[in-house]
Amino acid sequence: MTRLRIILAGTILALSIVVLSATEQQDRANRFAGVELTITPVAGRVHMVQRPGGGGNIGVFAGPDGVLLVDSLFAPLAERLVASVRSISDGQIRFLINTHVHPDHIGGNESLAGRDVLIFAHDNVRVRSLERLRFPRGGGRFAPQPPVGARPVVTYNDAVSFHFNGEEVRAFLAPPAHTDGDTFVYFPESDVLHLGDVFRTTSYPIIDVYNGGTLEGTIEALKLAISIATPDTKVIPGHGLEIVGRDALVVFLDMVVDIRDQVLSFISDGYSLAQVMEARPTANYDAEWGQESSWTANDFVPIVFYQLGGGSLFTQR
Repeated sequence: MTRLRIILAGTILALSIVVLSATEQQDRANRFAGVELTITPVAGRVHMVQRPGGGGNIGVFAGPDGVLLVDSLFAPLAERLVASVRSISDGQIRFLINTHVHPDHIGGNESLAGRDVLIFAHDNVRVRSLERLRFPRGGGRFAPQPPVGARPVVTYNDAVSFHFNGEEVRAFLAPPAHTDGDTFVYFPESDVLHLGDVFRTTSYPIIDVYNGGTLEGTIEALKLAISIATPDTKVIPGHGLEIVGRDALVVFLDMVVDIRDQVLSFISDGYSLAQVMEARPTANYDAEWGQESSWTANDFVPIVFYQLGGGSLFTQR
């Protein structure tokens, strides 16, 4: 009888998980009902596809050999992404590079793989896609494990180059910043740099400690991007409403470094996290960078404090 109860309990649990998964999928589909994507020329052969609010910006590199994409948005938007690409090119979508593992950047992978698109990403993106996902908003939300068809097929340790449409496209690992699998994608002849979520124009940096992101890596990654960019380089942010240039990277880096230095000084003076928060090291920047409700100074500063050795992110608030 005990064994029967265990079997029944297991069956009920499994059915509950299936029902919850189906509900989550329906909620996600409803969330994106009516969302329209736009496509904007960047430079050379590169365009940018974005959704309202500028989240998960897509790079599109189109030419006579076909199309290469950088990231794939959420799953319910995959067909709309393809339609956007079709507005500028009827060439085959051949390659997809994922800049990191978050759902707004890999969600369309499975649908694109079904169209024979070959998916590339850093080794760590595939490793993390073998488990359910966790990301830092809201104190550590969870997302389902990506389906098998969404996993990268080709992975690399440091870099991979594509010789395509008469140009070279370089995808390479950045220092562990947003995650430990961040990829920058550079189109030298078009002079376009896609930085994934290492750089955003809508909020403070999101340092995903659950997926290997670090403060110092963020600083080093931004320095790397600045060293690559020329005064004419067009920069596609992972989140943001517009294409920017090198100067915007410098401003973003200076902001991060200033906040780091302030927090480090407070730690040296023996401040607790509560005292640091009260001192408001982000006061000069909140008007510009602290307006995204799901990621403000209240989210960013504790991570800076933790990363600088001020205490445990998971016990101090």
